[in-house]
Amino acid sequence: MLILAAVVAAICGGLYGYDTGIISGTLPLIGDDFHLNAAMKEWVASAILLGAIFGAFGAGSLSEKFGRRNTTCLVSGVFVAGATACSLAPDVWSLIAARFVLGLAVGGSTQVVPMYISELAPQERRGTLVTMFNVAIGLGILIANIIGFTERVAWGWRPMVGIAAIPAAIVFVSMFFMPKSPRWVAENEGMKNAIIQLGRIRTTKRAIRREVQTIRENAEGIEQKNRGWRGLFQPWVRPALVAALGVAFFTQCGGLEMMIYYTPTFLNDAGFGTSSALLASLGVAVIYCIMTFLGCMFVDRIGRRRLMLIMGPGAALSLVGLGVMFLSHPAPGSVGAYMIVVFLLLFMMFNSGGIQVCGWLLGAEMFPLSMRGQATSLHAATLWGADLLVTSTALSMAQAIGLSWTMWFYAFVNIASVVFVFFFVPETAGASLEDIEEALIEKRFRPTRGNTRIVQSEDEDVEAAA
Repeated sequence: MLILAAVVAAICGGLYGYDTGIISGTLPLIGDDFHLNAAMKEWVASAILLGAIFGAFGAGSLSEKFGRRNTTCLVSGVFVAGATACSLAPDVWSLIAARFVLGLAVGGSTQVVPMYISELAPQERRGTLVTMFNVAIGLGILIANIIGFTERVAWGWRPMVGIAAIPAAIVFVSMFFMPKSPRWVAENEGMKNAIIQLGRIRTTKRAIRREVQTIRENAEGIEQKNRGWRGLFQPWVRPALVAALGVAFFTQCGGLEMMIYYTPTFLNDAGFGTSSALLASLGVAVIYCIMTFLGCMFVDRIGRRRLMLIMGPGAALSLVGLGVMFLSHPAPGSVGAYMIVVFLLLFMMFNSGGIQVCGWLLGAEMFPLSMRGQATSLHAATLWGADLLVTSTALSMAQAIGLSWTMWFYAFVNIASVVFVFFFVPETAGASLEDIEEALIEKRFRPTRGNTRIVQSEDEDVEAAA
């Protein structure tokens, strides 16, 4: 039941990936149908991002009041409504409104689904199960690119956007049969009901007893001032807030979203033909999908912090190389032109296999239960705000300073992300959600030179840092 619940919930990530990725293939057709200029096309593309910011904030309150499972069910229903409305939109303003509604679902899913899965998962498998959401995003983007590359003329744009309603409807129905978050149930419906939910997702009575004990001990120590939005301003929570929101910012501002949205445009500007540019864009989606899957498999074994520190420098160097290749203006079909694609795919490999794997995960696991709904809302809104910042400025930046300097700017951002992770992000792999909260309370929530985990004792922590 645990795996099934994680898979069903993670399908929302696939819907997010598909609904954001399909616009690159449908926007030219929408523009022709509604006779849109460049400004109106930007409105159509960005409406989903604006909706996602509002959806992320709204889902936090809903997930606290009605529960993680019920909110996931609601979000999938909004996916159905938004996708259907997009496919039936009679004019461009109706389409923009429908994509805003779709954005509410996208933002809501990124807030509640990682949190829901993290509260179901045992500590030793939490990283793998939560990052299934990332894998689903990658699959959604890949499917969107395949359809956009092969079927956009045969299908037309309306079926391409409307088909997302089908898996959303499946999730909507399936969620009624999935377990509730035992931690939310313990907080709102009592420990007796929480034990029932744990019985659906744990294999032994010993595991259930141990988890009940940690949940009970954690709940007894929570004061009223540490709940909800008020709790986020408590000094002991600040290290988690800085770490999670900082990684969220660098996850979106490292350049990956720019590549997903604008790879065909950048390659066209560099002299590639339309078909070659779209094929390279498909390659970007394939690499994203493969690397998020590999990251999902290894994030618990390698660790979140170590994975970001290993992959971040590679992403920065790849962008440096990409900038050099753009500066050389290689002729189509030359070795330099192929090197542009190589550096592009290398960047996707390092970025999507590193910080992209951890961005959603850290927000789902770092915050205390008493304020987790509100904190994950802020975390998801930060992700979407940063996404909107990048997508609304990338083309303007490229036109103002050139493709080479744009790539070098984002290389600097990736270097900054490595520095940030080194100084501010501790290792949370192997720690239960209650262990992480205890480390915050006891002021042990900090990185160490040996990348050791926060579950160790204070003496061990000092020794590892020496």
